[in-house]
Amino acid sequence: MSVMVNDKEYKTEPRRIKIGAYGYITGNAISPDISLRIWLGSFNGQDLNEPGKYLVIGEDENYKKSDSINAAYLSGNYKGIAYVKYVEETKAPRMEYHVGESKYNGETIEVINGTDDFQYVSFNVTLEGSFWKEKTSATAFGGLNRLTNKLQDKAVTGATGFEQNIDPEGAGYKKQATLDTIKLTEGKVRIKIGG
Repeated sequence: MSVMVNDKEYKTEPRRIKIGAYGYITGNAISPDISLRIWLGSFNGQDLNEPGKYLVIGEDENYKKSDSINAAYLSGNYKGIAYVKYVEETKAPRMEYHVGESKYNGETIEVINGTDDFQYVSFNVTLEGSFWKEKTSATAFGGLNRLTNKLQDKAVTGATGFEQNIDPEGAGYKKQATLDTIKLTEGKVRIKIGG
């Protein structure tokens, strides 16, 4: 997996993971901890892993009730929908994060199955960025155990390549008022089909 994140190159080994009923393509790194996750699905919300163009939407967007998303989807140009999330640790150990989430703005992700048993995914996606800080109460009440857990999570991520509790949402962090944009350009993923 390689992608330019706000004109800075990010490269890592892609993996497929399953969280509940949903499968993702994910690329993770440590020091700083970074996770880039891509979900591909059908318009009815089912997991989908087939070649074609996918319309990028937001996780919380009610795409079935959005006239513009429905019109784009009904054009017949898209195999399904996609969601992208990027998380980067900005202050260690996991004290602050920069998070980017996709929103609908007409962008697409293209998936091609190669003749070499690999799937090729390409994308240019603009994410809505936000900043997260650990709540003082979480730090104070969590104390040494919280710090130990964070370091263990970093070790698991580093040893396995699979992210371990990197997403700050709902985990003792507060979303800050400052918002920005994260641009993912020249995104390319080469991953074993079905693997």
